[in-house]
Amino acid sequence: MGSNIVVLGAGVSGLTTALTLAKNGGHKITIIAKHMPGDYDIEYASPWAGANSLPVAKQGTPSQGYERATWPELEKLARDVPEAGIHFQDTRVYRRTKDANSPVGDWFAELVKEDPWFKDLLPNFRKVTGSELPTGMDGASAFTSVCINTALYLPYLTSQCLKHGVVVRRGIVEHITEAASLHHSGKPADLIVNCTGLSSLRLGGVEDKNLYPGRGQIVIVRNDPGVMASTSGTDDGPDEAVYIMQRAAGGGTILGGCLQKDKWESQPDPSLANRIMKRAVELCPQLVPEGKGAEGLSVIRHGVGLRPMRNGGIRIERETITGPDGRKVAVVHNYGHGGYGYQTSFGCSQAAEKLVNEALQQKAKL
Repeated sequence: MGSNIVVLGAGVSGLTTALTLAKNGGHKITIIAKHMPGDYDIEYASPWAGANSLPVAKQGTPSQGYERATWPELEKLARDVPEAGIHFQDTRVYRRTKDANSPVGDWFAELVKEDPWFKDLLPNFRKVTGSELPTGMDGASAFTSVCINTALYLPYLTSQCLKHGVVVRRGIVEHITEAASLHHSGKPADLIVNCTGLSSLRLGGVEDKNLYPGRGQIVIVRNDPGVMASTSGTDDGPDEAVYIMQRAAGGGTILGGCLQKDKWESQPDPSLANRIMKRAVELCPQLVPEGKGAEGLSVIRHGVGLRPMRNGGIRIERETITGPDGRKVAVVHNYGHGGYGYQTSFGCSQAAEKLVNEALQQKAKL
């Protein structure tokens, strides 16, 4: 028969969770979101993402399990579902020993290990040595991964949700329990799934003070790098990074970036944009015609996104929240994905689905 569920949020986490619940549980699902695919707003992180799969979770953490469970789904989409806007990319990840303990070095610590846990997960993994290493790099690894065109993939997820009976509506709630009255059936929802990302910092009933923005800035260009590449840091500052990835199906090439803690600024910084472009061309000279520097880049646009970082990592938990009117509502949280929401999306959705089923079974017994 299924239950009435409201999913709050239409980023990659909300859409993937709604789709997982609709496909597997026969539930009647309404997505309620302030921002939808097609919107570009600083409050809405998912469109700004690269997006790709470069494992960063520490070994033995729940996030490692989420990344491991997500990769086969992304691989299947890249191989079999061209309309999803995901393609395979030859990938190189470069390590500089001196970047250890910097913000970016910590972020990429697992990714740049010589013997990482994901070497048996991602195809074609090998160490890069000797003459293959650019000047200044102490080590590297190569493997096959994917890059996602978010402008295609988010609408694809939305279409799949619609195909499985999910109703998608815009709405704004001040307190999470308000969402229970927004189910498309007109009846109160049995449960709410909270996928509001950084907005959970201020959402009534949640107000998670462990959340903070990790500001990222990108330049999107038309140039083809021929490879997806990242480094463990830069000489321009401890919170600045180099990453290059070409989105599938004409989505352009993303050049980044930075990881600026607690920075809310929505407008691109022109000097940072120049540093991003210069670093990208230095790491990947084939981006531009020979003899050309950053001026050889054909810029589509500049962008800023706020990663929903969280002290303590991703929050996938269930609880009962009491609203201002005294009404108690069952809630499952799935937020705080930092800079790796896409590459944990299916694993997190499966974990959230398990908690949803447990909560509904418990409710049925009462």
